[in-house]
Amino acid sequence: MTNFGYTLMTEQSGPKDLVRWAVGAEAAGFDFEVSSDHFSPWLTEQGHAPYAWSVLGAVAHATERVELMTYVTCPTMRYHPAVIAQKAATLQLLADGRFTLGLGSGESLNEHVVGEGWPGVVTRQDMLVEAVEIIRQLHSGELVTHHGQYFDVDSARIWDLPDILTPVAVAVSGDMSIERLAPLADHMIAVQPEAELVDTWNRTEGAERIGAGARAIGQIPICWDPDEKTAIARAHDQFRWFGGGWAVNADLPTPAGFAGATQFVRPEDVAESIPCGPDLDRIVESVSAYWEAGFTDIALVQVGGDAQERFLDEAAGPLLEKLRAAAG
Repeated sequence: MTNFGYTLMTEQSGPKDLVRWAVGAEAAGFDFEVSSDHFSPWLTEQGHAPYAWSVLGAVAHATERVELMTYVTCPTMRYHPAVIAQKAATLQLLADGRFTLGLGSGESLNEHVVGEGWPGVVTRQDMLVEAVEIIRQLHSGELVTHHGQYFDVDSARIWDLPDILTPVAVAVSGDMSIERLAPLADHMIAVQPEAELVDTWNRTEGAERIGAGARAIGQIPICWDPDEKTAIARAHDQFRWFGGGWAVNADLPTPAGFAGATQFVRPEDVAESIPCGPDLDRIVESVSAYWEAGFTDIALVQVGGDAQERFLDEAAGPLLEKLRAAAG
């Protein structure tokens, strides 16, 4: 059975609105909710970047049923992994066991702000592996001292631990990242609907198989609106950055950089990759690529902070019915 989620996109809404959308998404019938964790929006037109962990704490108390997840947090530069371990344990307590810690190697857009530079992709992966190992050690409840290649932990213990251990999901993009991270994680995160990612994860020694305990969690942007032209214009205004791909998106440091990199992207280019307008069947067709690739969980991103309320009130329920019927 495929689970369908709603994205709390911190880049396009303020903190109080995000909590409102979270409550509305639960009422609409979504199975889970994921939150981005940004210091800056991708583009100035998006206009927001509240602190995701405060928002999630409020969401944990404002909701009752939906699972919650960071999608994703980088535990290597802006946050030390020991601090992430403490935050995740606290949020799991507040959420009564509904929280999954989603981790990734990060983007320069958010991580460069602490003034430590931006390492290359191999180093970022090395740092993520060490960070996950530290988080796992601290979630054991034991006193931890660690002196590694990138991080030091000195006599640290998490004092408030949940009875339900916080699951860890990791963002992967290919064979190398899967081989290193799958044995350390409970679940897989990926933003491309590629069956090979699921297959590689399931072939990796030490990894729990997707579909038999582990989950493959994807994400896809949509731009629902009763008027197709309005939807296309909004998607172009706020989501044209998406077309650069993660190899580019991980390295640009500022919204101004993304504006420059996407200055020649046309509205029709965005509409080719993001389903825009009122046609729910077209959205279902786009989302289907994920469950056909073996993904168990798919989070939708409704583009536009000012478009959330109407989407949740008018489109989310019928769309979820269609998605569940099509996914079987």
